[in-house]
Amino acid sequence: MIVYSLLLLATLVLGAPYWLVRMATSGRYRAGLPGRLGRVPAGLRAAVAGRDVIWVHAVSVGEVLAATQLIREFKAALPGWVVAVSTTTETGQRLAAERLTGSPVFYLPLDFRFAVRRYLRVLRPRMLVLMESELWPRLIVECAKSGVPVVVVNARISDRSFPRYMWLRRLWRPFLERISLFLAQSKETAERLVKIGAPAERVKVMGNLKYDVRAGSESALRAMLRERLPVGGRVVVCGSTLEGEEQVLLEAWPAVLAAEPNAVMVLAPRHPDRFAAVAVIIAGSGYELIRASEFRTQPASAAAGSVFLLDTIGDLASMYGIAAVAFVGGSLVAKGGHNPLEPAQFAVPVVMGPSFENFREVVESMREMDAIRIIAPEMLAGTLIALLRDQEDAKALGERGRAAFEAQAGATARTVQALTALLQERLVTGR
Repeated sequence: MIVYSLLLLATLVLGAPYWLVRMATSGRYRAGLPGRLGRVPAGLRAAVAGRDVIWVHAVSVGEVLAATQLIREFKAALPGWVVAVSTTTETGQRLAAERLTGSPVFYLPLDFRFAVRRYLRVLRPRMLVLMESELWPRLIVECAKSGVPVVVVNARISDRSFPRYMWLRRLWRPFLERISLFLAQSKETAERLVKIGAPAERVKVMGNLKYDVRAGSESALRAMLRERLPVGGRVVVCGSTLEGEEQVLLEAWPAVLAAEPNAVMVLAPRHPDRFAAVAVIIAGSGYELIRASEFRTQPASAAAGSVFLLDTIGDLASMYGIAAVAFVGGSLVAKGGHNPLEPAQFAVPVVMGPSFENFREVVESMREMDAIRIIAPEMLAGTLIALLRDQEDAKALGERGRAAFEAQAGATARTVQALTALLQERLVTGR
């Protein structure tokens, strides 16, 4: 741990000029800095004082969404308990505060002993729940020293990260052995966890919590846009796009409009810090730009062919509900893709590019059911046009997608049962 702490400190010191510049130019990097350095917010202290606490860590938006239903069901199973939620990103903070009312939300402290111990002294958690692959060595060690069980929920090891874990498995093994339970998304991830050093008897397959992520009732933004679409307008929702993809989508747009003149594109960049840059790209393409952040307060009609930039947080999942077809981003560039289940739950036909490593098991299960279209960039326009024209084929594809979504449901209930069982065991044995 001394070597790890020194390396972490060296990284921060050597990177100080970069981080200082970023903090000076972007509020994103200043947000929560005192808390990250170990100053526990007063609101958090008040919220947990004298209460039984579960600490859940979810890095950013995707993990918060996956954790939302889990936390709600966990709180229902443990009335009177507090579920405190930490995130790493500012967008994760905002979404957690919005979706998880009643749960105190704070930034994860830097992985130094002094910072971690301060939070443990205040929270005194009965359990720490880490979402997916958030393994922080110092946090794990300090929890073990304090007798706090650590559980990794919705655990996953991607194709990209598995070789790195294997190369460093001798270093990781001591930390993994301190974790009480691993609840894996799939059998493949469970096998990988054991190979890198997790005790086999502590690894269980629960399924993917993201199969249980369901959009709630229609959002106000979606309702407003629906009312202002052109007559006969068809919506193409392009979600979680990354740099390089917006240009490809806009280049395909003329062909789509030639076949479906009343179409409207909803374009949702994955990262909020790119909203302004994407707005410039859209404006430069010559299409009418409508920014959701402005539309909320000054709604106007969405003209045929216009591009609706979803520069808000937490609205994408609901927006898929008005799509005639959905493209899921991070897949036309080599970034591993994003979650195709968000549109699939609405029986919307889903299109992705060839890079889907981050959701390979989900995508493969959908491919087996012919419930998704995986395409090369040059096939994008043709595929969108075909699905917009052949509504019967699009409807059948969408229904198969929803069936794939429904078939995998239930991971949340199984996970809550496993967590409460472990918690009860610890409370009874005092260990």
